[in-house]
Amino acid sequence: MGSENEIPILDFNRNIRLKLEEGGEGWKEMSKKVRQAFESHSCFLIRCDDITNDLHDEFFTSMKSLFDLPEETKKKFCSPRPYRGYTAKSCVIPYAESFGIDNDRNPDTAQQDFIDLMWPQGNPTLSAALSSYSSKTRELSSLILKMVVEAFELPQHYKLDIGELNNYNDARMTKYLTSEETKGSNIGLLLSKTDNWVDINIPPNGFVVVVCDILQAWSNGRLEAATHRVVAKDEERFVFVFFAVPREGLIIKGPSELVDNENYPKRYRPFNYDEYVNYHHSIGSQEAPMEKFAGI
Repeated sequence: MGSENEIPILDFNRNIRLKLEEGGEGWKEMSKKVRQAFESHSCFLIRCDDITNDLHDEFFTSMKSLFDLPEETKKKFCSPRPYRGYTAKSCVIPYAESFGIDNDRNPDTAQQDFIDLMWPQGNPTLSAALSSYSSKTRELSSLILKMVVEAFELPQHYKLDIGELNNYNDARMTKYLTSEETKGSNIGLLLSKTDNWVDINIPPNGFVVVVCDILQAWSNGRLEAATHRVVAKDEERFVFVFFAVPREGLIIKGPSELVDNENYPKRYRPFNYDEYVNYHHSIGSQEAPMEKFAGI
């Protein structure tokens, strides 16, 4: 198994971002690094000092209190949409439970409604930390997607188009449990673009940014989605994930400039995002779902 040192690390600390004037040389250089990291590893680690150690500790301590709530309280958070609402431990995933917050409305409103449902008396600590994490990751997500357009030297209007892939961000909080079968396992988030798993230890003020199926389809396969998994260890662990999510009903159709009949023939048909999510949910954990759903 490889080490986290194999994964590119990009510095998006505040003093660096302030120098990234869109279209400037610094912007173009960082855009190139984003593309190179996505092409070589399908992911990269990002440093961001907006996430302070205090905010990190406060948030994950508060998250533990969420999973400590009674089961009947947690089950109140339900949704008809796939991957949203509360997911209890099951025979399919016996050692994990999670909450998926659907932020397709105003994110702050959706998150506050969730907090109020779980704690009618309020939980200002988790509410403030969740709101802060959300706003910072939305900003970074928008920045990185614009850099993808820049790195491929696409016409500027695609910055608006790719923004549709980041119409809102779903938040997912997961608690991984242990058992006698999982004790002694390796620790961390693992990703693979080939057949080798890479163990990643994410610093408190960092994120791992991963290419998803939708970005793979949008880029005509120039950027490939990373296979990833969380490996259990011999104690509870908590994971917080933000998904850049297209608006409901969006038709995913990549730029024609990324299609080259000789080197990069068209790989995917246009498709409805919600239909793909429903398909993905229905087939479970199968390899190459995008190829099966929209591949040509």
